[in-house]
Amino acid sequence: MKYQIDASNKILGRLATEIAILLRGKGQAGFDPSRSSSNEVEVIHTETIRVSGRKATQKVYWHYTGYPGGIRKTTYKELKNKDSGEVLRRAVYGMLPKNKLRSIWMKKLKIRSS
Repeated sequence: MKYQIDASNKILGRLATEIAILLRGKGQAGFDPSRSSSNEVEVIHTETIRVSGRKATQKVYWHYTGYPGGIRKTTYKELKNKDSGEVLRRAVYGMLPKNKLRSIWMKKLKIRSS
């Protein structure tokens, strides 16, 4: 099935949870945790996603380049201004089970900013 979600003024974590459940197919009658579902999720208007509390300034995303001393950090506010879809993509990625199906599920997630 194809789902389209409008992310206007929704909380990041709650939206990511909803998307992760749809990608896995947990709401379907024939749910099997060892198989990939045929669900595709398209998210629109990601530029208006909100976070609660002081996460906008305090939340930090880490990235390691692979070189000595190559740890890089980016705040939520910087990443959202650069690419609002990447914030949602990272949140959904972290909520999916850490197994071989995660990359397959992530390919079925389409994010449009406008």
